[in-house]
Amino acid sequence: MVDIWKEQGPVKFGEVDRSGRLTLAAAFELFQEVAINHAENLGVGRDALLATRQGWVLSRMSVIMERRPKWGETVTVRSWPRGADRLFAVRDYDIRDGEDKPVVRGRSGWLILDIDKRRPLRVQPLVENLPPNTGLDALSGSPLGLETHENLAKAVERKAAYSDIDYNGHVNNARYIPWIQDTIDAEILEQADRIRFDINYLNEIKYGELIEFWTGLLPESPAGGSNTADAAADGNGAYSQTRAFEGRRSADGQAMFRAELRTGR
Repeated sequence: MVDIWKEQGPVKFGEVDRSGRLTLAAAFELFQEVAINHAENLGVGRDALLATRQGWVLSRMSVIMERRPKWGETVTVRSWPRGADRLFAVRDYDIRDGEDKPVVRGRSGWLILDIDKRRPLRVQPLVENLPPNTGLDALSGSPLGLETHENLAKAVERKAAYSDIDYNGHVNNARYIPWIQDTIDAEILEQADRIRFDINYLNEIKYGELIEFWTGLLPESPAGGSNTADAAADGNGAYSQTRAFEGRRSADGQAMFRAELRTGR
């Protein structure tokens, strides 16, 4: 069993945008893979939990990109468990450059779900057997809960298709990110030097479901966001724009996810 999982390699061509730098969506893909691989190494992977009719569900995630690594740059992607916070099993991440400096950092909150009853279970009995990694924090605070915002406008609609669905039969958590990216002007993301992204996964999206994307700009606070969990680490004035998103199922208006994107130069 490995306390901290590490994978090293170059930033690939398919992981960058026109600026030649790592995209937010690619960072989520990298974090997803190291988390899965580490869970398998620790004996709490998909098949191990399925034997007791349990499963991991990603509920919340926050990512700060302090610098976006360039195409071809060698980076080390790391992930490690950080204990329990109420219902959540906390897992942290970072991407480190050639000088071993973290340039992308993340924190996630996971639930353990009773697969048959579709209800969350206590995570403590499982987490207490994992490495605690005490004091090793990629981000501080609890996984961030996001509020719904008024004055959001409907931007686009999107139907969950074959390429969005993962092994668990629903839209993969990393697929939400390109969906969200595609609702805003590409230049905002291409020109961003610093990015903070927070997302809450509220309900699973199934194949064929039509999702409405509602979005709008939010007023910025001096610390980089009105409800940022790691404002001190973000730095004052780090972001010039904050945009909120909410995905709603077209059939009944049910909120499926909420997210906030902060960008700065």
